[in-house]
Amino acid sequence: MPTLRFPSVLDVSAQALYDWHARPGAFERLTPPWAPVQLAAFEGIENGERAVIRLGYEPLALTWIAEHHSHIARRQFCDRQVQGPFKQWNHTHRFEPISDTRSRLVDDITYDLPLAPLSTALAPYLAEPELRRQFAYRHRITRHDLDLHARYDTARPTVAVSGSSGLVGRALVAFLRTGGYPVRRLVRRSATRPDEITWNPSTGQVDAEALASVDAVVHLAGENVFAPRWTATKKARIFDSRVRGTRLLADALASLNDPPDTFISASAVGAYGDRGDTPVTEANAPRTTDFLGEVCAAWEGATAPAESAGIRTVNLRIGVVLAANGGALQVLSPLVQAGLGGTPGRGTAFVPWIALDDLLGSIVHTLHDDTLAGPVNATAPAPVRMRTLVDTLGTIFSRPTPWRIPEALIRAVSGEAADAMALKSIRARPARLTAHGFTWTFGELPAALRHALGRTLRPHQPQRM
Repeated sequence: MPTLRFPSVLDVSAQALYDWHARPGAFERLTPPWAPVQLAAFEGIENGERAVIRLGYEPLALTWIAEHHSHIARRQFCDRQVQGPFKQWNHTHRFEPISDTRSRLVDDITYDLPLAPLSTALAPYLAEPELRRQFAYRHRITRHDLDLHARYDTARPTVAVSGSSGLVGRALVAFLRTGGYPVRRLVRRSATRPDEITWNPSTGQVDAEALASVDAVVHLAGENVFAPRWTATKKARIFDSRVRGTRLLADALASLNDPPDTFISASAVGAYGDRGDTPVTEANAPRTTDFLGEVCAAWEGATAPAESAGIRTVNLRIGVVLAANGGALQVLSPLVQAGLGGTPGRGTAFVPWIALDDLLGSIVHTLHDDTLAGPVNATAPAPVRMRTLVDTLGTIFSRPTPWRIPEALIRAVSGEAADAMALKSIRARPARLTAHGFTWTFGELPAALRHALGRTLRPHQPQRM
């Protein structure tokens, strides 16, 4: 029966390492973004408790049921397959103390493929390459999250999050919860759990009293701007979902006698408009010369009631988020991998990108730095030209990317959306995050892409037992 071991040494105590894995959100944080995996139910990690996982895409997804066993508090837990794609599967998670401030994370996997022992000789070729990718990713995420949370070794504020079903919101909720932050999700229905708060921008409904119980609000909700073409209806949804929802929350917070200390409201670097090769920072005035510029101006303006009420208000101008399971990368990477990748237009437009995990870090940094207010650019330190982004993807996938897609063709197909998402140049720099001491984990484009796409086995090579 094949056995793989994945060890890593981390600069945290074994207790902190165990606690991180035991908290809600750990499964979501450890699931690679390229893997079609959904957690359907989770009871916990105590002996006999189960996790129900859906693998693949509906309606053809498979169900994997894992049962936990051999739990030793602060030292290990194990899960074995009860139902799933393997003939046998057992995974031991161990947390070994090295010193008071260092520990070793060890993941031991023992498995058999279907038709074993006939299939055992094929295991190194069929199963192990993907297992190596996934566990290298898991260990990078574990290290990233624990290192980042250790920077802010203070009391954990209670955080309300809107847009928690979106790309960034889902990741943020899991990231905060594994870090020990109490999180309350804003939901557009009647709240049924203690960790939910009801709000509905369409009807103007919000549970202001529940908002009074939190220390900070992170507002991420808004219609996805990605679409083949913007219709008038789509543009109205993009505008209204941002402005109306933001104003509803800002008014509700301002009405409270004892409001949360902090209101972090998403915005976008689209606020700056097309600037060509000119670098822009938060010191540059926004422009309203295009649709997204108008949206951002109204979006940020809608936070004014909270700011006027004395609540520290941050307009987080987010760049192009790099994640395998959403946004631009979800569109670009399959095309490049298939050998169909091409650079939009001349490829000279600057892309103000940021790795998803660094965006989560910038949000937590902003939560804890009470001297940050107003506009804050959430981008990597070095924006790149579009052709560099596409060519780097080509290098990672070992595919050629010599083609250029004419601007006229892009505009004919996508209209106004083409300029906003593919042709506009915004050379935004995160001057305020830099000045306030934020450190990027994935500040270089190749490393960020390889991490997001699982195209690196860092931090280690697995040991085959």
